[in-house]
Amino acid sequence: MASVVDTTSTPTNAFTTASTLAGKRVLLGVSAGIAAYKSALLVRLLKQAGCEVRVVMTSGAQAFITPLTLQALSGEPVRTSLLDPEAEAGMGHIELARWADVVLIAPATADLIARLAHGMADDLLTTLCLASEAPKMIAPAMNQAMWRHPATQRNVMQLQDDGWQQIGPAAGDQACGDVGPGRMSEPDAIFSAVTTLLTTPRANAPHVVITAGPTREALDPVRYISNHSSGKMGFALAAAAAAVGARVTLVSGPVNLPTPQGVTRIDVTSAEQMHAESQRLAPQASLFIGCAAVADYRSAAPAEHKLKKQDGNDTLTLTLVKNPDIIANIAALPAEQRPLVVGFAAETQDIQRYAQDKLTRKGLDMIVANDVSQAGLGFGSDQNAAWLLWRTAKGVESRTEAPQPKRQLAATIIHQALVLLSAKTPH
Repeated sequence: MASVVDTTSTPTNAFTTASTLAGKRVLLGVSAGIAAYKSALLVRLLKQAGCEVRVVMTSGAQAFITPLTLQALSGEPVRTSLLDPEAEAGMGHIELARWADVVLIAPATADLIARLAHGMADDLLTTLCLASEAPKMIAPAMNQAMWRHPATQRNVMQLQDDGWQQIGPAAGDQACGDVGPGRMSEPDAIFSAVTTLLTTPRANAPHVVITAGPTREALDPVRYISNHSSGKMGFALAAAAAAVGARVTLVSGPVNLPTPQGVTRIDVTSAEQMHAESQRLAPQASLFIGCAAVADYRSAAPAEHKLKKQDGNDTLTLTLVKNPDIIANIAALPAEQRPLVVGFAAETQDIQRYAQDKLTRKGLDMIVANDVSQAGLGFGSDQNAAWLLWRTAKGVESRTEAPQPKRQLAATIIHQALVLLSAKTPH
């Protein structure tokens, strides 16, 4: 589904302005897709920000845009062959791999993604990717059916597991006439993502607090009220935030998931425990994301011993009381203590209406709504779809995210939240 509004084009981030890109070295890989024409605009943006840019093209990419065009824009010779005798006299591909501060591939076709996922080194670009220890990012571009194909999704997941970051793809009209996800993100959106990647010093990184998973509300020592949340979305958000250099604290309900690398985890059980940790951490945070599926009610008086069946009594009456509203209480903190607040709305009907109401009623900056009644999406699944809604100086804006891996959706959500944080943070 097409984006309603896409503000990811803002070429800044939450920590520093794009001017600090001066001198940063970007190795841009261009593979064989019609979106290669956008690569020229991307080179221009990077050069205007003061980056040094060197371009490597696959043989197929040269059918869509000439090396001369990218050479003129980058001011550097464009490399196209691993077997270039002059360049390789000094092991040029190793020199290039060591030179880069970041390796960016835009567009990244299905074929190239597959070769990267399987560790192939059959041309200059894939060889560079294996030889470089720099951070790496892909901007996928392909037909919507190719993007949705299970093989492509497996390959993308493998790259994410290998540490690659991803921007896009966007959804909309495609050159082949199809409509759907697979369009390469616009150059300014890719530029913004690269800016975030290159200009996030760990020591000054923002503190992101994320709640995840379900809560359990005890009825007696052996029974509790809970829900079907697996915690996968919240853990994916924590991994995505850590991947862009944030300091991440994950407050997790009872789940069976490994802690993402670089993330500080705090385990809780009940909504009251999660509320207490959130209240403690939020004033220290730049961004608070309430992704947990918090139980709305708890037992007014949990039994001290196991509740027994009563002969002649076919019903059991429980008295429940409301749990604290964690996300609303964080949003209501005084301005000097309040982080940017992102909430989630897991709904089964009227998704957009309930999300808009929750955004306003709870005073949130952004909300991510999803339909948990759809088979294969939401609770317990590795896939999710969402409707993102956020406030800006111009009003409320939104975009729709089609079904996709939770890790991919998490990266989009984190990026959008950092764009909003950038707009609120003095530079």
